[in-house]
Amino acid sequence: MNWISEWALPKIQTWLGRKEVPDNLWHKCPACEQMIFHRDLERSLHVCTHCGHHMRIPAARRIEYTLDPGYQRIELPKAPVDPLRFRDQRKYAERLKEAQAKAGMDDAVMVAHGTIEGRRAVVAAFEFGFMGGSMSPGVGEAIVTAARLAVLQDAPLIVFTASGGARMQEGAVSLMQMPRTVIATQMVKEAGLPFIVVMADPTTGGVTASFAMLGDIHIAEPKALIGFAGARVIEQTVRETLPEGFQRAEYLLEHGILDMVVARGEMRGRLAQVISLLREPVLAGAAPEPALALADDIPASTPVAETRPALSVAPKAAPEA
Repeated sequence: MNWISEWALPKIQTWLGRKEVPDNLWHKCPACEQMIFHRDLERSLHVCTHCGHHMRIPAARRIEYTLDPGYQRIELPKAPVDPLRFRDQRKYAERLKEAQAKAGMDDAVMVAHGTIEGRRAVVAAFEFGFMGGSMSPGVGEAIVTAARLAVLQDAPLIVFTASGGARMQEGAVSLMQMPRTVIATQMVKEAGLPFIVVMADPTTGGVTASFAMLGDIHIAEPKALIGFAGARVIEQTVRETLPEGFQRAEYLLEHGILDMVVARGEMRGRLAQVISLLREPVLAGAAPEPALALADDIPASTPVAETRPALSVAPKAAPEA
């Protein structure tokens, strides 16, 4: 018996006190499987420093990365809990309480308002960790509340989507949130305010089939999965092999579904730029864009909230005879 290792060292460690080492100091990238130190990962906004893979982040962190310091979260209205009294292997009410305790949220969407580089904005962010960011009456209520707040504050509405679709435990009640969210986006557009959708990985199902594809500007993070049904279901339906990269952000950008693909580190600045382009009137004497322009200029002395025109495509003037 080695008395030094078996008896002396344990006694010394007990006297000095053994320090526990946290088990979350290093994170493995799900794409390249490289290990990343947690401080380096935070500095890179949870983007892999080796391969550039954009990892999924919580809704609270998404809002923190987007809005200027000093933003305020909105307390959302309470939605009916377990309207169908659903149960499979476990009660849905139990699953819901577990998700709420884990995410620190009542449902899968968080809403806040503040500024982006000094420009007012209302931001709604999906929490994929909350039952896959699935749509429920609480999610529908959150989007409607965000739209009403945007109209009240005369500010653009920005929604970060990350969802697997409708919540199966709430059946048709969940599906009814699709028309509700569409109506909410129409409220914003009728007020002449920009509606910007930023699609993160993944954005699928009923979210894609409703408000996510109705934005004035569609942005996505690199390589984000975006679609309605899964690729395997589509292949079995059309009986054809899908092209490489199908349902990824870059493929949708090439085919005109998206307006731009923006890295997370550049997202805040790009959103500020888009808001400036959509909100600020064209300078006097400057020629408007050939295809897209604001309908009718507004005098600087006129209150914008009262007479704001809706965004529209300016028709080309007929040639003079």
